[in-house]
Amino acid sequence: MKKFTQKLLLSTVFCFCAMATFAQQREVTGTVKDLKGEPVANASVLVKGSTTGTTTDATGHFSITVSGTKSVLSISSVNFATQEVPVGTEKSLEIALLPGETGLEEVVVTALGIKKSKKSLGFAVQEVKGQTLAEMNEPNVVNSLSGQVSGLQVTRSGNGPAGSSKITLRGNNSLTGDNQPLIVVDGIPMQNATGRVGIGGTNDFWNPSLDMGNGLSDINADDIATLTVLKGPAAAALYGSRAGNGVILITTKSGKKQSGLGINISSSVGFSSIFTYPDMQNSFAQGSNDLYNPTSGLSWGPKIAGQSDTAWDGSVGPLKAYNNVDNYFQTGITSNQNISFQQAFKSTSIYTSYNRLDDEGMSPGQKLTRNNLMARVATKFGHDERWNLDTKIQYTNSIANNRSLEGQNGNTYATLYTLPRSMDITQFKDPVDDAGNMRWYTPGSGANPYWNAQYNLNEDERNRYLMYGSLSYQFTDWLKGEINGGTDMYTTNTESKLYAGSPASQTGRYGKGKQTFQETNYSTLITAKKDDVFGKLGGVITLGGNLMSTNNSAINGSAGTLVVPNLFTLGNAVGKPDVGEAFSQKHINSVYGSLELNYDDYLYLTGTFRNDWSSALSSENRSYFYPSVNMAFVFSEMINKNGGHLPAWMSYGKIRASYATVGNDLPPYQLYNTYQIGNDPNGNTTASRRGTLYDPNVRSELIKSAEFGLDMRFLDNRIGFDLAYYKSNATRQLIDLPMDPLSGYSFRKINSGDIQNKGIELTVDARILSNSSALRWDMAVNYSTNDNTVNSIYPGVTKYQLGGYDNIQILAVAGEKYGEIYGSTIKRVTDEKDPNYGKWLLDDNGLPQTAGGAVVKLGNQQAAAMTAPNGERPSMVVNGVILNSGTNQYEANTKEVSTQQYWGSLSGPGNLGITEANLYDASNIRLRNVQLIYNVPRKVLPKNVFQRAQISVSANNVWLISSHMHGLDPDSVYATGTNATGFENGSAPTPRTFFVNLNLGF
Repeated sequence: MKKFTQKLLLSTVFCFCAMATFAQQREVTGTVKDLKGEPVANASVLVKGSTTGTTTDATGHFSITVSGTKSVLSISSVNFATQEVPVGTEKSLEIALLPGETGLEEVVVTALGIKKSKKSLGFAVQEVKGQTLAEMNEPNVVNSLSGQVSGLQVTRSGNGPAGSSKITLRGNNSLTGDNQPLIVVDGIPMQNATGRVGIGGTNDFWNPSLDMGNGLSDINADDIATLTVLKGPAAAALYGSRAGNGVILITTKSGKKQSGLGINISSSVGFSSIFTYPDMQNSFAQGSNDLYNPTSGLSWGPKIAGQSDTAWDGSVGPLKAYNNVDNYFQTGITSNQNISFQQAFKSTSIYTSYNRLDDEGMSPGQKLTRNNLMARVATKFGHDERWNLDTKIQYTNSIANNRSLEGQNGNTYATLYTLPRSMDITQFKDPVDDAGNMRWYTPGSGANPYWNAQYNLNEDERNRYLMYGSLSYQFTDWLKGEINGGTDMYTTNTESKLYAGSPASQTGRYGKGKQTFQETNYSTLITAKKDDVFGKLGGVITLGGNLMSTNNSAINGSAGTLVVPNLFTLGNAVGKPDVGEAFSQKHINSVYGSLELNYDDYLYLTGTFRNDWSSALSSENRSYFYPSVNMAFVFSEMINKNGGHLPAWMSYGKIRASYATVGNDLPPYQLYNTYQIGNDPNGNTTASRRGTLYDPNVRSELIKSAEFGLDMRFLDNRIGFDLAYYKSNATRQLIDLPMDPLSGYSFRKINSGDIQNKGIELTVDARILSNSSALRWDMAVNYSTNDNTVNSIYPGVTKYQLGGYDNIQILAVAGEKYGEIYGSTIKRVTDEKDPNYGKWLLDDNGLPQTAGGAVVKLGNQQAAAMTAPNGERPSMVVNGVILNSGTNQYEANTKEVSTQQYWGSLSGPGNLGITEANLYDASNIRLRNVQLIYNVPRKVLPKNVFQRAQISVSANNVWLISSHMHGLDPDSVYATGTNATGFENGSAPTPRTFFVNLNLGF
């Protein structure tokens, strides 16, 4: 492998040296405007027949290098017709674009950062402007993608300002992988670890580890120029095994010529209140069976009617209901301040920015602070400025204080939701009594939320660097070579402190940890592009390679119980502190290339290949080849160029098709069986097998995908749609198959299974109003449907557990949808011949009972909800039957029970009650974001000071129009770092945030 790598690098250097030729090059400047003389910003300017291109700045200005006097510039922009302008001997150009652009002529970023005309693509690509993401004002940029891209799903955790969010494109392809797309920032892959990660990371339902957020949340949205989503394997095939779940390409801003100083300042302040939380009754007091009990954790006491009773602290007063959720939470305040500078000086462009985010959550003591610094410089130099150097560094410092403590033990939010309604949470604001112990109404159990906020603390700080460098050389107007290098590296330091005086620990606990990650990539790419090589036939050839290496290490120390109370050092542990370490390395070397044939700018045929060599696989299987082929046919262009005429109502039409294979490989160190070293109860050193039997013969997963699409524009391009149908099959799943524990192993690693995704995606856009001097109104709608089915798992095996707790399981079942919910059900009459078939079979007391036995698929079943209608809790007769043991016949139930008995029978069995009674439909309709933006007219701004000014107001999570979850946010899930995301477990209330924004340009 080492020899091959050396040969690859030597060949690349040889190509650079051998193919160097000379051509006279010069710089041409220009301005692009519309017919009314208004500048057209972000227009694409491309030297036809080459890869040289740029975009216009906010004033419509551009600068580009051309060769000789025969160069032709192709200028395109959304809602304008593409124009080709011969340069000749001109040094400066004034270009006016005509209306009627289809939007498909624009240049978009594709795999490996290669820019292509959108009309030439034979696969689905959707682009989101950075400005759109910034205007959403989401602390986590991932959340800004909700509803922006068809086929893309964002799953949010309910873990406060620093909580994680998961991205899924076109369904789940793997039973064991994270199923997230590869994130690439300026050509450099970025680690997007999500959820509860690191040593001891667990989604345990009772005492989970902390949700550490997701890597992409470190990015400042104001630094993003465009975000491009490569949805299918054909679009992402050039990224190989890492792109099995698609790719998200982020292109950050680079310096462009600006009028004025080029300084931009934006300021945003947001105020958060509770969007939604569980519905609660306000009629009944603390206690049980209609009797008041000041130390009970239940609200089954007497009806609140103003009567006096003795509280937990001995005080006497009237009973009343309190809104403890509203009383505990504060108004959250989000501050986002950004300053940037960008400018072009002759052949050098500069972009630099600083961003400060302070997000103080609604939960007391919870805060996220993030500082972002970015600097990017690009310059052209050398003879005729053939050399182009582009360098960038991004630095993020992110500090999270008091991430949400979830689970059932000590969960602040679950405590608030279930606190007896006749208790006032604010009476516990002073959380410590005179003896230094936690003040709470039930000594020995539970946790005071105010005490948690002040004395059960956690903090983590992440320092992250994204660095990138690119050096390219333009050999001729048709041949270009480049080399790239970059790294994503970060260090996360964690610390947790549990103070003395709570039921959890009388002396306190302490933990400290450190995690480091680094991924480095070096790549090269040679591009040859020329139109009309043989008549009207032209094309593009690319060839390149990549060397990737990752290093991941972690160390955690825990002083389980402290000797001296509140002395937070690892050396203060009772006994030896627990220490855990982890380390891993991985390498992938790759060769890739593509060939695109273009006939007369309306028929495109492209083939790609990539071969990866992964260190995570054995020498016999570490090489794997991924090809793709795609076709784009712009039939409207063909008709026009061959003397035909489109109907007056049709503006544009294109069909496309693609086929590709990609895949996923293994994490490191899952090939060979090793022993783990430990100690027995007597302190003797032991060596024992690990739980999984590895197989060195496993291969990479293989995903095969086909896609067909239709792009159409109508009515002078005022309306259009992009329709896609796709189907993919992920085979050779890398799964841990359960084994008989008597074999010495619990699982064995195998290749097996087939997961299928097929669906339809539709994007419709319309330009409703287009008067640029008055009001412009553009509208876009995304729709997608995905059928994610588990075709097979393994011969003789029909179920594979993705996750779950107690008797609730999320399963992959052969022949069924991915991620079916299985659990316990209410006992029913099962004799199909009996007239009572299907009715609830109650116990002798007239109460529901669990069916027992194996868990079953539940689908969308849900028991009818019963609360306290009209503030009453009358006795009730449960609709069902009772088996008469004397006659062995079913009889209609006539026994009255209390509502407390009824709900106790549903929540009592097992740790989580009867699953069927706790299953809800999460579909919902909501108004997620509203923005009102006012651009101050240039004529009213002080001259020579402001170049632009914008004032806006916006709101996130505006209105939950329809939901089936009785006040819980259907978007809020318990854990995002797992494929079993269908759980909610006392999450923090979702915030509704109103923003006031100001943007100034100098």
